[in-house]
Amino acid sequence: MMPSDRYTSMEEAAAAVCDGATLALGGMTLYRRPLGFVRALLRRDEPPRDLTLLSFTGGLESDLLIGAGCVKAVRSAYFGLEAFGLAPMFTEFVQRQRVRVIEETEASIVMGIRAQISGTGFLPSRAWLGTELPKLRPDVKLVRDPYSDDDLLAFPAIPCDVAVIHCLAGDRDGNVLINNNLGIDLELVYVADTVIATVEQVVDELTRTTDGLIIPFPGCDMLVEARFGAAPTSCYPLYPLDGEGILSYAEACNAGRFEDFVKDFIES
Repeated sequence: MMPSDRYTSMEEAAAAVCDGATLALGGMTLYRRPLGFVRALLRRDEPPRDLTLLSFTGGLESDLLIGAGCVKAVRSAYFGLEAFGLAPMFTEFVQRQRVRVIEETEASIVMGIRAQISGTGFLPSRAWLGTELPKLRPDVKLVRDPYSDDDLLAFPAIPCDVAVIHCLAGDRDGNVLINNNLGIDLELVYVADTVIATVEQVVDELTRTTDGLIIPFPGCDMLVEARFGAAPTSCYPLYPLDGEGILSYAEACNAGRFEDFVKDFIES
């Protein structure tokens, strides 16, 4: 089945990421991460540079971009490989001060994205009050609630140039089916200037299911058919986590063979 004209190649989609962009990668931890798209970025003659990565949680997909020298800053509430340990390239680059960490929590990311979606410069919240976190983020300001006279913290809007989410399927009209492990993918659809959806298969018509929901057209600007586009992370219910593949990545990095792994990864 050939995709409709709403679909583009992975190479064309990857070309939408420019140097210095804020790139949001959907999915959660080791689940439904857009690894096929990351592979296409690394295959470019000149992979993007000076990216800011935005995600609810950073994992293998983000670690690959950091190790390849594509990233200048990360904003995420967590970064790691879950049971497989620390994210090795993230850990190394942060320790060497080659990547800036913009301190975030679940609350600050949500408030920043909601502010951007709302078209406001910030949104106030009680989150972080009474903690040391504002010392790490001087852009988070103390403000006074004009109604209650309470102190609140103003979380600045988080802009996003490109968001990439991986989905179960897409139809010829540009609607996509995503499973219920959403993370902040729906928010990314609203906040990003350009939304790219990679889909496991293209179908004539999507079937509604209790295991997922449909993002209607024109929620996604560019669609790409990418079978096993989340591997070696999982894409429930189509395929499970490839633990051996993720472990091989961690072992390669720990042995100083990151570049060898990437070479095999982009050629696969």
